[in-house]
Amino acid sequence: MAKIGKDVGQAAEYLRQGGLAAIPTETVYGLAGNAFDPSAVAKIFAAKNRPSFNPLITHAHDLQQVEAYVQDIPERAIKLSQKFWPGPLTMLLLKKDIIPDIVTAGSDTVAVRIPNHPLSLKLLAQLDFPLAAPSANPFGYISPTRAAHVEEQLGHKIDYILDGGPCQVGIESTIIGFEGQKVVIYRLGGISIEQIEEVVGKDNVSLYAKIADQGRPRTSGMLKSHYAPGKKVIVGDISKLISQYSSHEIGLITLKDYYPQISQDRQMALSVSGDLNEAAQNLFSALRALDKLPVKYILSENMPEYGLGKAINDRLARAAAEKD
Repeated sequence: MAKIGKDVGQAAEYLRQGGLAAIPTETVYGLAGNAFDPSAVAKIFAAKNRPSFNPLITHAHDLQQVEAYVQDIPERAIKLSQKFWPGPLTMLLLKKDIIPDIVTAGSDTVAVRIPNHPLSLKLLAQLDFPLAAPSANPFGYISPTRAAHVEEQLGHKIDYILDGGPCQVGIESTIIGFEGQKVVIYRLGGISIEQIEEVVGKDNVSLYAKIADQGRPRTSGMLKSHYAPGKKVIVGDISKLISQYSSHEIGLITLKDYYPQISQDRQMALSVSGDLNEAAQNLFSALRALDKLPVKYILSENMPEYGLGKAINDRLARAAAEKD
């Protein structure tokens, strides 16, 4: 099993030797390896059972390190980095040849971000290479927001788990690219559309409409079925759904309400105050908790369609999608 601790130096040594370490970020825990080393990156795909056509996100310590492995950083990207880095924003930029094709699934763009977590920033500062780091869970399953989640699922496949406590954002980063004059959002996440619009202007932001099929996504987190527990997830009008299913078979996810006809230990209100940031932080833990209960279905209501509510709804829709 993997060692678990807060020893940044030990995690760095495993990574220098071509090993894998789980690292904490503000979004979710990542499964990290040397992004310049194709063998280390191949271990990430193998540990997660992740298809090789699905690109990875690379993590850097600062903008100077990012500049070393991308061809150019557009002016709009610099403006956004000044506002949101370190933080839950990932950008697709043209890569230099130093980034192996295995990281990008053959694409000429690489996904980059600077995570906002003190332990991971300290780790990245000790390394002379960026870290390729998708979420530290088996492919398609719920992303981990605590070190214990990583140990439970991948502890026997990796070398070290750097324990940075619970993730403060709780859902993955927002992924953007640059097409003409537009900032294109490929994946909703920890930075809302409204926040991006405040920086570059509402008319300069568009949402990528096409969800990738199982063939070749543009970047991480674009597949239709993803972030899914073992139990079937159904999203809709929660009152109607409760009436359709036996109370003994269901667990509930709501924003803040509880339903008296359902046992309270089978209900997960994501934020009793209705705070969507808190709801995002608790979403994956709620899905994990309900997945372990003796229920057949996990029923969820849709969240309000603003701020991080849009990203939560995106994750719920992918969790509920039928697997091919």
